[in-house]
Amino acid sequence: MQTGVLHSEIGAIRAPTQVTTQTPIEPRRPTSAPPQGPKIHRVEVYWHAVTYKTVMIYSVLVLVILIAGMFAVKPEWTNIITKKVSNALGDPETGNASAILTQAKFVNLDGRVQVKKVNSVTWVEANYHTPLDKGDLIQTASDGAARITFADGTEYTIKSETLVTVEENNVARDHSNTAVRINVGSVDLATSKFSSPDSSAAVSVEDATAYLKQNSRASVKNDPKENEHEIVVASGSAQVQRGQERIELTPSEKLSFSSGGPTQKSSILAPPGLIAPLNQAPVISETPRTASIHFEWKAVDGAIAYTLRVSPTNMFTRLVKEVKVSSTSTEVTGLDPGDYFWNVSASDAKKETSEFSETFKFSLFTQGKTQEMMLEIEAPRIQGHSAELIGKTEPGAALIINGQAVANISPDGTFRHFTEPLEPGQHNIVVIGSNRRGGTAKQQISIVIPK
Repeated sequence: MQTGVLHSEIGAIRAPTQVTTQTPIEPRRPTSAPPQGPKIHRVEVYWHAVTYKTVMIYSVLVLVILIAGMFAVKPEWTNIITKKVSNALGDPETGNASAILTQAKFVNLDGRVQVKKVNSVTWVEANYHTPLDKGDLIQTASDGAARITFADGTEYTIKSETLVTVEENNVARDHSNTAVRINVGSVDLATSKFSSPDSSAAVSVEDATAYLKQNSRASVKNDPKENEHEIVVASGSAQVQRGQERIELTPSEKLSFSSGGPTQKSSILAPPGLIAPLNQAPVISETPRTASIHFEWKAVDGAIAYTLRVSPTNMFTRLVKEVKVSSTSTEVTGLDPGDYFWNVSASDAKKETSEFSETFKFSLFTQGKTQEMMLEIEAPRIQGHSAELIGKTEPGAALIINGQAVANISPDGTFRHFTEPLEPGQHNIVVIGSNRRGGTAKQQISIVIPK
């Protein structure tokens, strides 16, 4: 047998010849004359070389034809199979996106804040792109503060000179469990509505852990040097686990203890409720620096004094005003145009002080005499305990009614807005607007909600 050629003696019958893409190799012939004898008929057979790549291409082509046929006959089968294959194989990009969405992250940074990752031995400066995982350490300096948020909406505000550890970050579609441990310092935390009853947000200090319920706010402090530890609930509720003890805390209740000592539960002053300026409300003045801005809050039982704080940062690391008064309102001047945050605490005759209230934000604008904007409002209609306001403003303008942004403003400037439910009695509705030219407008409407 010669390479590429097969000789066979099959009488006079000639086998079928296969076409080949290769040039057949010419068989070597003997130099001497062959011996005389009967005539031999030669049969030359060629074959086609097929590579693995060709096989794969044809296989994929057949598979595509089959899938197309299945989709034409039974499209729902194709969808089901596709989903199962995708789930089995997994999508790396989707997995990475899910991991990012479930990671805790910084939403506010002020001053010096450092992070030490669980798998690292060095501290690095925190930034808004720093992901936070279980076991990470966060440290704030004397001028630092940070706010971290988890995927379930729980926020932990880490105050100055504080060291905390991220203990838990298990956020899934049907439940969430988040937790931090305060090694030293203070942390405020606030929860939103949980996705399931099994969800929890916890903060640990020494040998105690506070589990906050949904829509709750609390403040937790740890002072190892003075051996003082406390948990204060400002709103909502929490359950504290310390050894075999389980203590329920409701608004304006404090739990305090020392290492190895008994647990003490007590009532404290409630923080004041804020009235004015309304949250997110713009304050407009022709001369902001000399304008007198009115601050007002609700009275607290047992309180004889209040402390008002105004800051350009929502973590109050820098104050532009701090005023102590005995009344429930005060006037403040000397603010430049810009965004500000404010809150209030109360104190009693024993010099016990409440936690600070929730924080409101307002914006101070300069009103130019030639920059007024159009704002027309019809007489309000009372719908149950809400007021319906219909009016028209300039296209592209923004409106705030009693601290609520008006979401549905038509391209031609017409709008319709329902206030939140109001208590029976007289109310003043404040409508404030601003346009793209810097113009502003303000109207105040008095209504009466029937009993």
